[in-house]
Amino acid sequence: MRGIPSLITDIRKNVFTEVARMAYSGRGYEGVDDLPYIIVPGDQPLHRESVFLERAIASERVRLAMGLNLQPIQTRHLMTEGMDAAAVAEQYYEPPLINIIPYACHACPTNQYRVTESCQNCLAASCQKVCPRDAISFRNGKSFIDQDKCIKCGKCAKACSYNAIIHMERPCQAACGMDAIGSDEHGRAVINQSKCVSCGQCLVSCPFGAIVDKGQIFQVIQSILKGDKVIAIVAPAFIGQFGKHSTPGKFISAMKKLGFARIVEVAVGADMCTIEEAKDFLEKVPAEQKYMATSCCPAWHSMIYKLFPGEAKNISMTLTPMVFTARLMKKKYPGCKVVFVGPCAAKKLEAIRADIRSDVDFVLTFEELQGMFEAKEVDFETIEPMEPLNEGTAAGRGFAVAGGVAKAVTDLVHETHPDMEVKTARAEGLRDCRKLMTLAKAGKYNGYLLEGMACPGGCVAGAGTLLPVDLAANVVGRYQKDANTESPLESAYRDVGHELD
Repeated sequence: MRGIPSLITDIRKNVFTEVARMAYSGRGYEGVDDLPYIIVPGDQPLHRESVFLERAIASERVRLAMGLNLQPIQTRHLMTEGMDAAAVAEQYYEPPLINIIPYACHACPTNQYRVTESCQNCLAASCQKVCPRDAISFRNGKSFIDQDKCIKCGKCAKACSYNAIIHMERPCQAACGMDAIGSDEHGRAVINQSKCVSCGQCLVSCPFGAIVDKGQIFQVIQSILKGDKVIAIVAPAFIGQFGKHSTPGKFISAMKKLGFARIVEVAVGADMCTIEEAKDFLEKVPAEQKYMATSCCPAWHSMIYKLFPGEAKNISMTLTPMVFTARLMKKKYPGCKVVFVGPCAAKKLEAIRADIRSDVDFVLTFEELQGMFEAKEVDFETIEPMEPLNEGTAAGRGFAVAGGVAKAVTDLVHETHPDMEVKTARAEGLRDCRKLMTLAKAGKYNGYLLEGMACPGGCVAGAGTLLPVDLAANVVGRYQKDANTESPLESAYRDVGHELD
């Protein structure tokens, strides 16, 4: 649903905008109780059966956007509960990061085959004939599936000449490559947090907007207002995310208007990552490890640790581009605050790791950043551009698209070792990533470089993006061509990475 304007995207934007507007007012969270009434105005519901339900959902959305936990519905709670501790610049995310608001969930069918109006009551009755459990009969001139007997084999759907039988899956559950989504006693979706890797694919797949990630918009703005030197490190997937008028130069101007002291492209860190991963691959495969898995995608990384712990030793120990760039800024500007701005919900999970907390202070998605632009009334059509970002190489910018990491590393290996063959394999989406790792565990990819991306399409398909995936990939491709340099070896920071690792 990314890139398709909808009521859900409007709701999310309104929540982020109002939280940002409240933060920029300088009055702390004074007035937070009014936000549900601003987001859901009037006395008539906009899209649900009750205006009170809509405001209750809006209240939880506001709390989550401010990094607070869901409130249990069984007992009475104030909307402001916990805000004194959370609404400060120093507040880190507190798991769980991906949450389902129970009373916003539609309790969608989890796995059913259903007969549609396309059924023709045909003489062949193929659906009935192939059913191994006699679950199909005819009622009122149509096929009927007894769900208590049905074993979900799908033979009936394949046999129907009219494609009148459809397979219904819960969208969030179907999108979850970790099988982390189940049901509560009321049939509503619940997340098994022990399995979840915070990729956010369920979030963008829910047609009812019941799944919400925590945010740090309020905390970032608090840090800016109190005078911190707040540096935004921006993932290369930012290009094109904020409309046709948002050129790289105008983007820098817009970020300055929000109060950021400096803006740096994370492609710089991607270049460092490429150099270090190429070095690791040359030194360690196969001498020390069977193969090497890239380190960049935090959800892929977490998936391996959760499901293939014995294979974790084969993950590159190289820092991610986010951490490389953050450490570079901390070294250059002691005392600064670093905000990673990108497409990825899982980066929020990465940033709270004990070994990274001191490097990355905040994480914002592009969607959350759009709310800040709205709050400050940034008009990309009229804003004057500044000098655009130009330190990242084409290889580093290519990290945003699936296959970009593996290509950058293999190209660099070929640049330094022209006669060396580097075999690669990659997967997009966590289900395919799991298949890739199953084969790797079985020894099918010994000597290989493996790239895994939790989001189909790569970072441009992250849960916090605003563009359709194909369009975003094309825009990034053009952005790569605009880079001043091609190879990470041409980067001004080519020799810096090992000092930060």
